[in-house]
Amino acid sequence: MEIKINKQKVVYQNKASFRHEVSFDLIVFCHLRWSFVYQRPQHVITRLSRHYKILVIEEPILFDPGLENTFHKKRVAPNIDVWQPRVKRIKEIPALLERNMPNTRFPIGWFYSAAFIPVLETFQFDMLVYDCMDELSLFKGAAKEIIAQERAPMKASHIVFTGGKSLYEAKKKYHPNTHCFKSSVDETHFSKACDILHFPDDIAHIKNPIVGYFGVIDERIDLNLLRETALKCPQVAFVMIGPVVKIEENDLPRLENIHYLGMKDYEDLPAYLAAFDIAMMPFALNDSTRYISPTKTLEYMAAKKPIISTKITDVVQDYSSCVNLVETSDDFCEAISNSKIDNKKMLQEYAEILKNTSWETTVEKMRDIMRKTVSV
Repeated sequence: MEIKINKQKVVYQNKASFRHEVSFDLIVFCHLRWSFVYQRPQHVITRLSRHYKILVIEEPILFDPGLENTFHKKRVAPNIDVWQPRVKRIKEIPALLERNMPNTRFPIGWFYSAAFIPVLETFQFDMLVYDCMDELSLFKGAAKEIIAQERAPMKASHIVFTGGKSLYEAKKKYHPNTHCFKSSVDETHFSKACDILHFPDDIAHIKNPIVGYFGVIDERIDLNLLRETALKCPQVAFVMIGPVVKIEENDLPRLENIHYLGMKDYEDLPAYLAAFDIAMMPFALNDSTRYISPTKTLEYMAAKKPIISTKITDVVQDYSSCVNLVETSDDFCEAISNSKIDNKKMLQEYAEILKNTSWETTVEKMRDIMRKTVSV
């Protein structure tokens, strides 16, 4: 079988026989745990698995001297396997992966993090995709070398996808085949909130009005804004749902009207969202939020909740007509007072936005670009 490869076009002479020779069609290298907060990688990979047999390689788990140089392997869906490498450093993954694979060449490689770049020294992919969902180099605790590492997948990839407009503007100058696929939504899932009348026990006892957030709670959250707003609006309950990451528990503001409910399963989020009177995105404006395009914006819309957000660039650009944008705690309190759940204009705008932003549409557009890059 002959495979002709060049930078912009890959032609399979006999794709069917190639698939019988390998155990996976697509290998994903991801910095996020599959079992962590359900976000872009899980949405995209799950839908791609309708067409490909997929292996997800995660970053190393906490090193266990008794299980070094092994993978913890788990099948999470019929066409998706997740392998967690038990090594000290990412650069040790290629050798471990090679010992677990029948060969070192595969149809598609899909990167979410440039930190996995060492695998390209050992493994070949006939098409390489870099799905840049965040500017990881600006996150708290990011390795210093990640900026230099990112040049390699940008250079080697046939396709670069970005998770938002700001990120697209930052990356397109480095690759001629860069495409923006901003946050999308599973509208069917989150619209369930509109019909739920009985709430989970840990939120059912909290008195209305509830202003709620779900997602990771880390350095991207403006904790001072949350604290000041809660102090000025003592009659309002502020609910934070999600894991606390990269910050200390004692960094969190502790007031009687701020409630931390911990991480919840993706399947349970609509029931919690149903209990919100208003949904919030109290993001800090710092380096780590400069390029974010919050998926939860659309998830809140699907539940028909009024939304209050700080002025994240992508939110301002795309949703300023239907999201309440705030800068200060006074702004926040005013927005709470003025938010209307039955705002007809807001709901009409939500419906128009959601019509064009499903994950199914996003992934099919990604596959169209892949098909243009790879001729079968």
